[in-house]
Parts: sequence; C-alpha cells; structure tokens
Amino acid sequence: MMDATPPIAAESSPAARWRAPAEGLGAALLFGLSTPFAKLLLPHSDPLTLAAMLYLGAGAGLFLFAACARMFAPPGPPREAGLARADLPAMAGVVIFGGVLGPILMLTGLQHLSAVAGSLLLNLETPFTILLALAIFGEHLGRRETLGAAAIVGGALALGARGAGSRALSGDSIGVIAIAAACFFWAIDNNLTQRLSLRDPVAVTRFKTSAAGGVMLAIAILRGGAAPRAAVIAAALALGTVSYGLSLILNIRALRLHGAARQAAYFATAPFAGAIAAALVLGERSGTDTLAAGLLMALGAAALVTASHAHWHRHEPLAHEHAHVHDQHHAHPHPADVPRAVAHSHWHRHEPLTHAHPHSSDAHHRHGH
Repeated sequence: MMDATPPIAAESSPAARWRAPAEGLGAALLFGLSTPFAKLLLPHSDPLTLAAMLYLGAGAGLFLFAACARMFAPPGPPREAGLARADLPAMAGVVIFGGVLGPILMLTGLQHLSAVAGSLLLNLETPFTILLALAIFGEHLGRRETLGAAAIVGGALALGARGAGSRALSGDSIGVIAIAAACFFWAIDNNLTQRLSLRDPVAVTRFKTSAAGGVMLAIAILRGGAAPRAAVIAAALALGTVSYGLSLILNIRALRLHGAARQAAYFATAPFAGAIAAALVLGERSGTDTLAAGLLMALGAAALVTASHAHWHRHEPLAHEHAHVHDQHHAHPHPADVPRAVAHSHWHRHEPLTHAHPHSSDAHHRHGH
C-alpha cells in the first residue's frame, strides 16, 4: 500500500534553512584547525609524507565508521545512495585534480615562494571555484549573495596578506604558476564533488582520501622520503580523521544543499579559523588586521545565510537516486512503511513542476535566471 499523505515542504523548515550554512562553516572550521597542528608535525616529517598520512587517516577512520554503521543500521531502505559505475569519471577527476595534482603543485610552489606569498596565492581557490560554478556548472548567486561571497573572499585575501609587505611578491614565476594551477585544480575538484554530493558523503570521502593518500605515499617513497616516528604517524592519522575526513563529509553535505559557489565562500573562512587556532595552540599573536578580516568574513557569511532567493521556476523531468524525504520535490509514491520525514534513498522520477519557493543551486535547481 502506498502513502497518499500530501508531501512535506521541507524547504520551509527553519532547521533546513540553517543546516547548510552550519555544515559549510563547520567544514571550514575543522579544516582551519588542522593548520597549527600540522605545523607542529611538519618538522618531524617530509611534507608529502605528512599530506599522505593526513589523507590516509581520513580514509582509515571512515572505513571504521562505515563498518560500525553497517552493524547498527536499522532495517529498511538505505539512507544514502551508494557510488555507481557512472560516478567513476567524476571520482577519478576528484582524486587526480584535488587529491594528487593539487597538493603536489602546492608543495612545488612553496619551494619557490615565501610562506607569505604562498598563503596569499592559495586564496585563489575560492574565486576559481565560484567562477567555474557560475560559468560552467549552472549555478547562480543573487546580488546579496554575490556581495556576501565577495566580502568573505576579501577577508581571506586580507588575512593572507597580513604582514606580507613587499615580501608578498618574493619568489619566481614557477612558484606563482604552480600554486595558481593547484588552486584551479582544487576548484575543478570542488565542482566535481558537488556533482557527486547526491551520493553517500562517507563513501565519496573514503574513496577520495584513500586513493589520494595512497598515491601521495607512493610518490613520497619513490622520492626517498624517510618514514616519520610512530608517534608522528599516529598523530597525523588522528588529525586527518577529524580535520580532513569529517571536514570533507560536512563539505559534501553542504555542497549538496547549496552548491559549490556558496560553499566556496563559506569554506574561505578556514584561514580565519586557522589564525585563531594558531593563537591558542602556538601562541602566535593576532593583530587588529586579523580581527578586521574576521569581521569582514562574518558580515559576508551573515549576508549569505540571510539571503533569500525565490521566484517562479520550472522543473524539467528528471530521474535519479539520492537521499530525500517526502517534500514538495519528491511527491512520488512511497511504500507505507517508509517514514515520511526520515531520509531514504531509491531511484525515483521527478515529473514536470512549476512553482515558487526559496531555493539555492542544488541538484534540483539548475534552471536559468
């Protein structure tokens, strides 16, 4: 017997409105916190080996989490859609561009540039991600959202330039090109990951971190990198589980809900989180310029969170699989034993629909503007 109860309008829920920003900012916070702790480990390990350990820690932690989740999973349909063969090209791109080429190019660039210049150039990832999302991947930002994103990017650039002075231009063209290319590859990674965000975020993160970590470790071994002490390896694996694994899961969930452009802006707050953590962990002092950059980011984030984008739009027919509840976009029949408000996943078809409601550039809202 099918459940004929009218669908729930999930978008009207206050919890749903705040969930995407909370997960997006949470991903940035966890990743930003990794900076001072990774800096403590860096003197005891080759940089490429350390990066591999961070990724492998995330993969190992998520393998353990998935095994426990399967043991205690309730009966019924799965809550998330698993990876499929059709996802392999996108997953390969995520691993190659974001997990291998990006870190290697970043390390290459840092060998030719000062740390200040490298930090400043790494902020290119956010505008590259937003530009690709808007120009190629069909996303949209309104005027208020564009101003909010610009404020966050401006705060990140100001934070990266803190104390740079004339040193920000030190280095050579090889370093600048390498880091700019790394940021562009990470932008591709971010947009491809958004396309995979309808899949199980744990499965996507586990695949990416395990594959990328294994490739980087192999490269480090071939380059003759020495193995760090066991205590350093354990610390790196633990740090990777939290600041890479959990951060990437939250990042993918946020990408699913509001698209790559908005999430890139939220994730640009990670350097500010890292600066605050550095002050607490390493005793590095933050000046008024850091606080000003943080205030600018906070204003930008507030503009993004409070922006409302609503208009009449048409949904074309679409068939796919992903986690969903019975909302106005998922009014297809369901078995009566499937709880209406509990997320579940199965293949379903969207019929043509024209309506108006607040929305962002998720998988169901890539219409023209």
